[in-house]
Amino acid sequence: MAMNPSLEKRIKRQVIGKPHRFFAVSLPGTESLCLAELNSVGLAGELREGGVEFEGRLQDLYTAHLMLRTAGRILMRLVSFRAVSFQALQAAAEAFAWELFIAPGASLRLRVTTHHCRLYHTEAVAERIRAAIAARTASLPPAPEAPGRALALQQIFVRGVDDRFTVSLDGSGESLYRRGVKTHGGPAPLRETLAAAALMLAGYSGEEVLLDPMCGAGTFALEAAMMAKRLPPGWHREFAFMGWPGFRSKRWEFLKRRAGAGIRRREAPCIYASDLSRAACERLEQTIRGHDLADAVAVACRDFFDLDPRTLGIPPGLVALNPPYGRRLGSPARGVDLLQDLLGVLAERYRGWRVLLIAPPAAGRRRLPFKATRHRLAHGGLRIDVLYGRVPA
Repeated sequence: MAMNPSLEKRIKRQVIGKPHRFFAVSLPGTESLCLAELNSVGLAGELREGGVEFEGRLQDLYTAHLMLRTAGRILMRLVSFRAVSFQALQAAAEAFAWELFIAPGASLRLRVTTHHCRLYHTEAVAERIRAAIAARTASLPPAPEAPGRALALQQIFVRGVDDRFTVSLDGSGESLYRRGVKTHGGPAPLRETLAAAALMLAGYSGEEVLLDPMCGAGTFALEAAMMAKRLPPGWHREFAFMGWPGFRSKRWEFLKRRAGAGIRRREAPCIYASDLSRAACERLEQTIRGHDLADAVAVACRDFFDLDPRTLGIPPGLVALNPPYGRRLGSPARGVDLLQDLLGVLAERYRGWRVLLIAPPAAGRRRLPFKATRHRLAHGGLRIDVLYGRVPA
């Protein structure tokens, strides 16, 4: 069913044709990396706590979703208003043109937080906004769906601080660490956004050799492969903005084709992943074959402690390690012993190699076989250190 012509004109003028404010959410401590990524695709932004705010048109939101490796979610700022009563909240919500941004019949999820607000009942705030959206969209004809794509769940974030409410529409849907590549997991798997940030902090360029010798689910290897092949992180997935009334599939396909022109094939793998678990290696190999990454990654089943990189016939590069610790090993003592043994192997066999090590903060106080730079991040509610440096030759 075609869209109402009057509504179509309003969408073109007010949604597609004008700039908007967006917010790229990133892990605390990675905001500057996210800003650098934005700059690299021609977008300017401003650092904020927990992310980067930037201005652009709707197609810039498409580009950010396609290209940013360290953003976990990207929001469009819709409206901001002050409300000290539910009557004022309802009036402000009903005055906003929701029909320009929310398709009729879309499934909605509202996430409301308040701080120092007289309207502190988050469920009641969500009810008023949900009712306003329904009132503005109920009389419109059903939105046309793109072939093969169901109408996406739309998330609306409402943040109230000191009686001022900021309403944002989630453009991402599933968190952006879900690349649409790795469908398997493992015990405490590393998120792709954190792996990408760690690789960037360690100076990985996609050109040098990378070893992922305790690969588990293979997050380091897969992220490095996408970097080495210059494959955009949003290449294999869909996003919530594809269910917006203003989404234009032809513009999205054009941006993908332009980005796809930079994807390259490797003459030989430059990333070597291995693990003691044969099942983990088999799952990783299936993922690599299924997403055309075999030209960049080679997988072998072997124990880190049996591996000597000097026998591989490759020059020193970057070794990336996310060893198990804490609950994954059952006791803190086992984690200390494993880390001590791992550091001994690095000192003996990895001379001249750069090292990227993810470990709990206590590890940074241990004697390391290399001069390390430490970057503290949060992962899954835990504080971790990203340690990187070079083992002396």
